[in-house]
Amino acid sequence: MNENQSKYQQWIQNLQERKKEAKHVRRIVFYSMIVLILVIIGAGIGGYSYISSALEPKNPDNDNPVTVEIPIGSSVDSITTTLEDNEIVKDARVFKYYLKFNNESEFQAGTYELAPSMTLSEITESLKTGKVYHEPLFSVTVPEGLRLEEIASIVEEHTDYTEDEFMETATDQEFIASLQEQFPELITDEVSDDSIRHSLEGYLYPATYPFYEENPGLDIIITQMVEGTNAAFAPYLETINDFSAGNFTPEGEEPNEMTVHKALTFASLLEEEATASTDREIIAGIFYNRLADGMPLQTDPTVLYALGEWKDQVLFEDLEVDHPYNTYQNAGLPPGPIAAPGIESIEATMNPESTDYYYFLAAAEDGVVYYSETLEEHEEKAEEYIYSAGEDESEEAEE
Repeated sequence: MNENQSKYQQWIQNLQERKKEAKHVRRIVFYSMIVLILVIIGAGIGGYSYISSALEPKNPDNDNPVTVEIPIGSSVDSITTTLEDNEIVKDARVFKYYLKFNNESEFQAGTYELAPSMTLSEITESLKTGKVYHEPLFSVTVPEGLRLEEIASIVEEHTDYTEDEFMETATDQEFIASLQEQFPELITDEVSDDSIRHSLEGYLYPATYPFYEENPGLDIIITQMVEGTNAAFAPYLETINDFSAGNFTPEGEEPNEMTVHKALTFASLLEEEATASTDREIIAGIFYNRLADGMPLQTDPTVLYALGEWKDQVLFEDLEVDHPYNTYQNAGLPPGPIAAPGIESIEATMNPESTDYYYFLAAAEDGVVYYSETLEEHEEKAEEYIYSAGEDESEEAEE
């Protein structure tokens, strides 16, 4: 065999070996793809099976009711987690996506008796309609803008406790310290300022509170109301220290960080200034403009709070009262809230409208609010809509 034949045979042999290797590689790739496809199919079937199972009742054969408490202000995440923890649903995440896919929201707080045999649709309907299986024995409704003493009076009307007993509990330092431990982001050492009249003033959220026992303790009643305020501020707790609202610190002074206490104080002023037609976001912006320029807020409700007298008209002599809460005599916010603000005032505090206004007034006749950039413009509007209207009424009365 000559050299050329030998090389040819070697080439043929190498070619055959490469074909065998390629065939072997293709076989490995083929079987690997089969395995991968089977894994994907298996995972898909498993995932589909799990999701399908999670969309079914937790236990179709278990009709025993479980008492579930949904606090005021609960988010969808907390509601679904609570239901999973109480073994009403199989998977909180699946239920959350079920609610999102079906565009379900606006659930009602309350105490429910839900069974593991209920479908997700039935559970959703119960939470939406606020159908409480345990009817409350009584409810206490706290309107917006009430002071602590006024809330004490309402509680007295619905329970066996007196106003004095309510105030004694609401001002007890040990009880307030326990609330600080329970709500550390809401109730801080700022409530201990010596110039504050009542530490919990403004911290009892205005809402309707159902009670399911005949004589709940005053600590339970008050804690539930504080919990409402905590829920109202929940969206802002992580970012409130970064809030600037157009830099409300007067020029040349150290930066004045917003806190929950300051925000609650600010919101209480809005609540007391508000009328039916008031745009709270604009008034919030006006207050921030004044704060940024070092101007006194000059809001009458703080004068009344300083006086401890609740009357329809503030006199010029009242504006001279020497008191930390008097915003005619003191620049900046008062030491603490003067009433319990509702959610609209809280949201306006955290979302003010930026304008060049520094003044506002509500017309005497229809309550329409007029805004001004300068004091001169403000006084002209006051003459037109306040004083002249008062003169017209006097003339009509004389006729």
